[in-house]
This record gives sequence, C-alpha cells and structure tokens, in this order.
Amino acid sequence: MRHRKKINHLGRKTQHRSAMLSNMASSLILKKRIFTTVAKAKALRVYVEPLITKSKEDSTHSRRTVFAYLQNKHAVSELFREVSQKVAERPGGYTRILKTGFRQGDAAEMCFIELVDYNTNMLKTDEDPAKRTRRSRRGKKSSDTAPEVAAPKTEEKPVDEVTDAAEETPEVEAAVESPAEVEETTETTEKAEQEEVKDEKPKNAKEEPEAKKGEPEAKSEAQHEAVKEEKKEEPKAEKEEPKAEKEEPKAEAKEAKVEKKEEQADKKETKPEADKKTEAEETDKEPKAEKKEKSGSEKSDDNPDETSEKK
Repeated sequence: MRHRKKINHLGRKTQHRSAMLSNMASSLILKKRIFTTVAKAKALRVYVEPLITKSKEDSTHSRRTVFAYLQNKHAVSELFREVSQKVAERPGGYTRILKTGFRQGDAAEMCFIELVDYNTNMLKTDEDPAKRTRRSRRGKKSSDTAPEVAAPKTEEKPVDEVTDAAEETPEVEAAVESPAEVEETTETTEKAEQEEVKDEKPKNAKEEPEAKKGEPEAKSEAQHEAVKEEKKEEPKAEKEEPKAEKEEPKAEAKEAKVEKKEEQADKKETKPEADKKTEAEETDKEPKAEKKEKSGSEKSDDNPDETSEKK
C-alpha cells in the first residue's frame, strides 16, 4: 500500500524521471509553452516553480543550484535574464495548465503547460474589471444627515443623463460642482440646441428641391434610355456597312473573273480563224506558183528558136 506517498513515479525509475523533468523544465523556460500529458505537467509544475523562485535572487550560488537541476546553460541564462524580471512581482503560481482533451490511441489526458506572464491574451482577462456600484436612495439619506459643506449654493439646471445608473461611480456622486462649471454646462447645452436648429433648417431646404428634381429625373431617365437604344442601333448599322463593303469587292472579283473567261473564249475563237486564213493563203499561193510554172513552160514551147539563139 502507498499511503501518504504523493510522488507520481510516471512509470519511470528515479534517474529516468529526473532527467525527463530536467529536459521538460529547460524546454518550458526556453519555449514558454509545451504540450504534454496532465500527469507529467503536474509533476513538472512541482519541479520548475521552486527554480523560478530561486531565479529572483541573481547570485552565483542560486545560478549554480539551478544549473544542478537543469544542466543547460542556455536555459539558466534565459531564466535569470528574462523570466526572473517578468515574474518579479508575482508571489508564486508561475505556470498554468490548460487541458485540451484526450489523446487518440491510449486516451491519455493531454494539456498545455505555460508560463503565466508570457500569455498576453490571458493576462487581459485576468485583470480586475472596473468596479460598478449601484446608486441607491439609502445612500442619499445617509449623506443628507452628514454636515453640509460650506459652499455657495447655485441652482443647477437638469442635464440629460445618457449613461446608465449602474455605470455611475461613487466618486461622481460625491463630486460637488462649482458655479463656473454649472455656467459652462448651460452654455454648452444652449450651443447644442442652436446647432440642432441650424441643422434642421438646411435639411428642410434640401427636401424641397429634391421633390422638384423628382419630375425631371423621370424625363432624364427616359432620355437616357432612348440614347442607349440609339447607341445600340448605331453599332449594328456600322456592322452592316462593312458587310456591304465586303460584299462589293467580292462582286467586283466575280465580274473580273467573268470578263477574263470571256476574253479567253474570244482568243480561242480568234485563233482558229487566223489559222484558217493562213491555210487559205497558203492554198492560194500554191495554185499561183503552179500557174506561173505552166505559163513559163508554155512560153518555152512557143518560141524554141529564141532559146536556141540565146544559147
């Protein structure tokens, strides 16, 4: 039986457990926050908080004793230089354990352990909120019985209270306003009323021309719509014009092709006619040559004496 034995052995022997806690403490000092199981975090809290208290006294002896536990010179220097200054005004409770749930696998309860003074988000919530007191009539009765303070009495004009009664503090109740302050408040209220009247007049003056503007606005909208429709029709017409322009060169090209074909057909027709003429001329030349030869032979037959004489 383990009666009155508060040390959690964490399933490890003494040397293994002390080495593990030393490493975890140095990691916590350097990183300011680590993620581990709840059992180890509770054991680490007991281990590291006395060392942080020891760091408040920066001496050679305290540095050597802390180094004997941590065995890490970087962690020791961080503890005595920065952490000790942050924790100087805190009388214990330097760490915080935040549970995160259960680990998948062995269902161990997990948590974060961190140094309190390095979590700025949590420090804002830890600050004491402003004390709120409720204004009651009983307090007034007790104050009425108290001896009055010798001061010149002046009639105070009521001022609209915007803040709730719950937000008023006892200091405001006890404050006594001087006559100069009362005059200032009355002047400010009068100025505010005058400004409100001035603001209302231009508003009414603006509403009248707005009503008059309503009628031309409808006309202007109709004009805008007509202009938009015209603009839409103009690009359509412009698109149709280039199409017609494109069609004109196509028609001209077709006409040119037709003319070329006609010229080629005319040339073909003219060629056979020229060939026929040449053939007819050749045929005409042949009988003429034959006639000349015949005429020459006939002449030679008619006067053989001339030929002999010539010889």
